[in-house]
Amino acid sequence: MPRFSVIVPAFRVQAYLHACLDSVLDQSFKDYEIIVVDDCSPDACGPIADEYARRDPRVTALHLPRNSGLGPARNAGMERATGDYLIFLDGDDTLLPEALRTIADRLGATGDPDVLMYDYARTYWSGRSVRNVLAHRLDEAGPASFRLADRPELLQLLMVVWNKAYRRAFVEAEGFAFPPGYYEDTPWTYPVLMSAGSIAVLDAVCVSYRQRRRGNILSTTSEKHFDIFDQYDRVFAFVDARPELSVWRPVLFRRMLDHFCAVYASRDRLPHPSRAAFFRRATASCRRYRTPGAPAPRRARLRHGLMRLGARRTYRALAASRRIGDGARRGAAALRRAVRGAALQAHYRIQLRLPLRPRDAVFAAHGGGGYACGPAAIEAKARELVPGLRTMWICRPVDAHTVPTATRRLTPGTFAYWSALARSAYLVNNVGFDRRLVKRRGQILLQTHRGTPLRTVGTDLLDRPAAAGRTDFEQLLRDVDKWDFALSANPHTTLVRERAYPSAYTTLEYGSPRNDVYHRTGPADVARLRETLGIPAGTTALLHAPEHRDYRRVQRPALDLERLIRVLGPRFVILDRAPRGRGGGGSRTRTVTTHPRIIDVTGHPSLETLALASDALLTDYSSLMFDYVNLDRPVILHLDDIEAYEAARGTYFDITAFPPGVVARSQDELFDIFATDHWRGSRSAQLRAAFRARFCPYDDGNAAERVVRRVFLGERDGLPLPVPPSARRAVVPAQHHQAGARVARG
Repeated sequence: MPRFSVIVPAFRVQAYLHACLDSVLDQSFKDYEIIVVDDCSPDACGPIADEYARRDPRVTALHLPRNSGLGPARNAGMERATGDYLIFLDGDDTLLPEALRTIADRLGATGDPDVLMYDYARTYWSGRSVRNVLAHRLDEAGPASFRLADRPELLQLLMVVWNKAYRRAFVEAEGFAFPPGYYEDTPWTYPVLMSAGSIAVLDAVCVSYRQRRRGNILSTTSEKHFDIFDQYDRVFAFVDARPELSVWRPVLFRRMLDHFCAVYASRDRLPHPSRAAFFRRATASCRRYRTPGAPAPRRARLRHGLMRLGARRTYRALAASRRIGDGARRGAAALRRAVRGAALQAHYRIQLRLPLRPRDAVFAAHGGGGYACGPAAIEAKARELVPGLRTMWICRPVDAHTVPTATRRLTPGTFAYWSALARSAYLVNNVGFDRRLVKRRGQILLQTHRGTPLRTVGTDLLDRPAAAGRTDFEQLLRDVDKWDFALSANPHTTLVRERAYPSAYTTLEYGSPRNDVYHRTGPADVARLRETLGIPAGTTALLHAPEHRDYRRVQRPALDLERLIRVLGPRFVILDRAPRGRGGGGSRTRTVTTHPRIIDVTGHPSLETLALASDALLTDYSSLMFDYVNLDRPVILHLDDIEAYEAARGTYFDITAFPPGVVARSQDELFDIFATDHWRGSRSAQLRAAFRARFCPYDDGNAAERVVRRVFLGERDGLPLPVPPSARRAVVPAQHHQAGARVARG
């Protein structure tokens, strides 16, 4: 008996069926069967199903004698199913990689509930993927499994069949089956959820829900959409037959009204001559099943009331006035934005004609984020060394608390912001300023970058479209031409960036200012940082910081952290930090863990703090590894997808040939490295020392001072010489490791 029976109805989806079936067969979890139900499709769906059945014994091709519709096709698949759980997947949708593994793990962790609900992302023809906007309803906090009465808000999710796994024994015991019709999911989903003795949720995207430009039956203009009334008749008949479910009538009534309004409002579902008849049928259903008691927003209450009263003309007038009002509000808002934008630019042009302020300096990091990275280290040292310097930091209001009180905060897009950009003598950033910035004669722009490049950057991305995204390379070069100075941590960085960012700026190979803190922080400070992060005393903290994957539109975790923490044992905690996407924020789609020894630090503003508080780093392609070796603490690389990463993004050298620590090419190999303690053995120390010698020749705690003296004070001679590596002081970890200690096996 397989764990899963994946039922795939197929009708006129020949262009998508290969991808659908491949998405299942490529899963790392292999305990499943696939039942492809050819609903007498006039295209090649049947032969495609037969082809897959010949190639793989787990695939069964079932051919129906006549076209019956989605519901009966699913019923036919259920009759042949033998798995513990039923999973329905439409023939034009796909499972995400590791979806079945994630679902299986969650089922095991929640005691095999009757129903497991998981998330999906809408995928458009352009390749854009958008996660369900109600994903927060799948929060895994609280009991592992529950009844619907404990979390009725789950009924607000899209009532479809394919975002759930159903225990087959439960389905058979209750006698659930799909009716024919367009809206066959409705009389299945509501009864299943109301009847389930146990429900669990999984906060992870498992299904890619394809949004077809044409061909989706729900976007087809037809009177078949009147089927929605028959389907809700079935739902209420089910409830009426079970008096214990009568408490759900108000909620069902509210959801039915919402559904009727949505269908009626859609311009591409109902033929125009049929709209009046649809409204009359909706009114009749409302009167028949009216059960008040479920709260609704004010606008929805008005629509519901008009539909219940049959006031179609008033309903139409209300909808028209709302469209006009919404359009007017949007127009007014656009006009206000345009007027303000023009005023800001006029203000900026005036400011550009005023004298520079020679003691003003503007700093920013990560596109307007908080006080961080190289610019923060330089700003602090500049305030210390440069007499009379007035510093300003560009950041969003939400990050203002991270900026020192002695530094003025600038909100992007304000008059003060444009004044500062126009008149400050010094501009410092680790990415780029607004593209409309006019570089004035006498202004000095310092580009600090973000660490040592392992991954391909700048114009080297020209032939890597997956990684380049929508990069405007002409604009990039215009921005580079504004640089006066660019920082470099080592000779490797200098050679790479002068080629990837070609222009006439001066490279300052002075080390990385953001790493100064690693050489100036004492054990007592580290202990305090660990305490603020909630790291228990006496434990070993592993910082998990993977990199963003350019070749994936939906980010997913490559590592089972809950399994890893079991391998590590009770004396370990994991600080889990999601990767930054192109937008600068954590963009990973993942299962939210409630494990007490896995601490989510994705939103923490300071990567340096996380590094200082940890005892070892687990990463893949992140430039953090170049900084972290300054701490002389173990680095472990998990490179299970290096071929795909190299093909999509590319790297400047083979990290497996010259790594900062031990390398694992698979999850099992990584677990073995931890279980045998190789992660912090003598070989790890040797690799780390060689890596540090090559990439940290100037990281001695004085990089920011060298930069400030050169850029702000104009000193060329007498800059602090790099401290020899043998004389540098490494921060002592708060958790001392005993030689020969072994990781407890979980």
